[in-house]
Amino acid sequence: MNKIIFLLTLLVTGSVFSQIKLEGVVRDSIGEPLELANVIAINQETQKLDSYGITNSEGQYKLSVEKNTNYKIQVSYIGMLTEQVAIQTTDLNIDKNFTLQNDNALDEIELIYEMPVTINGDTIAYHADSFNKGTERKLEDVLKNLPGVEINDDGQIEVEGKVVSKLMVDGKEFFDGDTRLATQNIPSNAVDKVQVLKNYAEIGQLSSVTNNQDNIAINIKLKEGKKNFWFGNITAGGGASNQNELYLFQPKLFYYSPTYSINTIFDLNNLGEIAFSRRDYFNFTGGFRRPSRSSGTNISLGSNNLGFLTAQNNRAEDINTKFGAANFSWSPNKSLDLSGFAIFSSNRTNLREINDTQFFDDASRDENKESNTRQRSDLGMLKLSAKYKPNANNQLDYDILGRVSKESQDQNVVSTQIGTIDEFENSSPYSINQNLNYYYTLNENNIFAFELQHFIQDEDPFYNAILENDPTNNNDPLNSDSYDSTAANLGLNGAQLYYDINQDKRIQSNQMDAKLDYWNILNNKSDINLTLGTILSGQQFDSDIFQFLDDDTFFNPTPTINNGLDTNHIKYNFSDIYVAAHYRLKSGIFTFTPGVSGHAYSTKNTQFNTETTDHFFRFLPDFNMLIQLKKSEQITLNYRMQTQFTDVSKFARGLVLNSYSSLYSGTPDLESALSHNINVSYYSFNLFNYTNVYGSLNYNKSVDNIRNISEFEPGSVISVSSPFNSDFADESASANGRFQRTFGKIRASITGNLNYSKFNQFIQNIQSVSESFSQTYGGELRTNFKTAPNVEIGYRYNIQDNNQGSNNTKYFTKSPSIEFDALIFKSLTFKTDYSYNNFSDDTKTINSYEFLNASLAYRKNQDSKFEYEIKATNLFNTKSQSNSNTGDFSVSATEYFIQPLFVSFRLRYEL
Repeated sequence: MNKIIFLLTLLVTGSVFSQIKLEGVVRDSIGEPLELANVIAINQETQKLDSYGITNSEGQYKLSVEKNTNYKIQVSYIGMLTEQVAIQTTDLNIDKNFTLQNDNALDEIELIYEMPVTINGDTIAYHADSFNKGTERKLEDVLKNLPGVEINDDGQIEVEGKVVSKLMVDGKEFFDGDTRLATQNIPSNAVDKVQVLKNYAEIGQLSSVTNNQDNIAINIKLKEGKKNFWFGNITAGGGASNQNELYLFQPKLFYYSPTYSINTIFDLNNLGEIAFSRRDYFNFTGGFRRPSRSSGTNISLGSNNLGFLTAQNNRAEDINTKFGAANFSWSPNKSLDLSGFAIFSSNRTNLREINDTQFFDDASRDENKESNTRQRSDLGMLKLSAKYKPNANNQLDYDILGRVSKESQDQNVVSTQIGTIDEFENSSPYSINQNLNYYYTLNENNIFAFELQHFIQDEDPFYNAILENDPTNNNDPLNSDSYDSTAANLGLNGAQLYYDINQDKRIQSNQMDAKLDYWNILNNKSDINLTLGTILSGQQFDSDIFQFLDDDTFFNPTPTINNGLDTNHIKYNFSDIYVAAHYRLKSGIFTFTPGVSGHAYSTKNTQFNTETTDHFFRFLPDFNMLIQLKKSEQITLNYRMQTQFTDVSKFARGLVLNSYSSLYSGTPDLESALSHNINVSYYSFNLFNYTNVYGSLNYNKSVDNIRNISEFEPGSVISVSSPFNSDFADESASANGRFQRTFGKIRASITGNLNYSKFNQFIQNIQSVSESFSQTYGGELRTNFKTAPNVEIGYRYNIQDNNQGSNNTKYFTKSPSIEFDALIFKSLTFKTDYSYNNFSDDTKTINSYEFLNASLAYRKNQDSKFEYEIKATNLFNTKSQSNSNTGDFSVSATEYFIQPLFVSFRLRYEL
């Protein structure tokens, strides 16, 4: 690593000292400086762009160019004529000013080179080929080259520190704007320009009356040769490993025309290359957004998915993936747009983990647990959308999204506290979500919007746990099995060789969310927004615990705890009727948007012939302030008070098995929680000195929060928990930032992320304060040479500090990494990446592991239809990786076992 850094330093130093500066000021015909004018330098010998720049607010530009070279300098600005001059550089820096004329003053000069970056209002457009190095294969590779654009650890696109909410291709949504599907599958050679759309408004009629500073979209402009033709690629490959034969088949085909588009993506492999994970599925919104998202009310429908273990960084002991997706859009006329998609994902995953858990209050409960898990996951989605816009004043939208899945998980667990446990879970839920929106502009001062969303969901999770039992010692307190006490509490039949515990659950949800908005534009600096809305939600929760005996007969136990209740049949209804008013005022660089909403809340749950109700009224204020310091520099302040309501399961009085070691019973008279949320963010994008800065501060305080009070069996990991409204406030604060600066062909980044939380926990009826403080710091150096090899060096340092009263744990993770890619003889593409991880606590290294991947691809030239590739993953044959996790009652360190070394051969055909 030190040698690589030394070589990179020599490379940077040589690049810097071989160049001089060309700088000056660009003005208009009356001598006023022009901000955001484009200046480029074209090498006359190679006819390639050597440098580019954009003027700042004083009209200043600065270029780094080669010594003793002939250049043609091109200066352009929207609405003015382009100027070109020839310059011969020497060993000295050059000062050169330019004056541009209005477009009607002289004959127009044709642009001789595409500007790498242009800024027009809230749109930043990157010319992809100006940043590409020749080793790119997919959209993600292109985006990583662009200044100000990042790909985060979850594969999402970030601009200004904000996650891009929508991605389009030639103005058409790609799978409803899903960015991860786009970055992994759109071929790089189809991309002409990447347009970053800041302050993006999905509804054009509302763009002038809504605050959209947090909305960022990306539009991919295709190259001319990719329009009205099928394009894409088909990859097929295989290999061998110690475990089984390896295979891969990935067809990705696309068609775009002015009236319709088709996208198809298929992926079958057992190489661990997950095309669409469970997390992607559950995070996939399909473009749906709640009408009440800014009302101040949050209501949870609960998370009743299986307790699936998740693959770490998409790594597991064995992964088999089958994925297929199709997306279309069609505009039969200028007023109507139709679109839709279908997605199917099937994954088979084997996981192996070793987990060490330390409990905060009692070291005798500390547990070591090893698990082997087999997962089956079949997930499907289907969406259809229609948008009817007969004129600029009317727009009607309708969307319907259906989801269906079938999942199961089979686990074998060996615990130092409990012994051997076999667990099985399965579920086949479905949901249907519908949107109906209408937007009407009465005149230039009056706008109406109606939004309605209806959601239904049916979930049926089943849980089974089988634990060893010696029926001869159940009544011997000195020699009983570890689960005997819990079995007695559950009322299980102890005269069995195994405790075979089962639980059926069914949760049905039905929710309607609607609102009517009215905007009155008072003048060009202020407007008023009035809102009338409602949320109506109903849930039904049924559960039943039962036991299978050794002779396969059914036994219905009666618990000795929780008043003998181990079944649930509860109905829960919630309603919120609210009105809101917001006033927006623009004054100089400031935009103020204060507002308040009034809510009439009502909740009712009915169970065991008892009805519990709660009715109250609450005002919720909110405030937004935008300070536009410059065109590309701003500060945003947000404050919002919110009311949080929980889901039906928290009210259910009957016992519920969250797992064999976690029993739960609800509280019917729970109340809502109230939170205060503050956010301050800063962003600056300076193309004059190629600096990108982002930072944000967040603070949350939650009052009357719903916490759990837990009773553990003495010396055991088994607990019984119940929720209640805590009298103690919980708090959290976070700060994160990124500083990025480009020096010629070198881009440097520094990042930091701090998270602090303080919450109150209640174990054995004793309240204690739990504090967690995590710190992540990172640095990166990345080159972007057109002909020379490129390297990216990174380092990440993480500290996880947990303080729970008398128990204090601290974990450290150090992660240096390096990536290298080179285009050799214009036909060979070599890529490799290496990462090292050291996971330790205060006293010792718990685990250290490293990964090395490499690939070598050959294609005759960039226009060749065929490419041949050999790819190796996990070249060091690393067996496992580790991380830490903090829960309500414990902190744990987990070792995850992963796939071994794989070598595969691939053939890629470009359409």
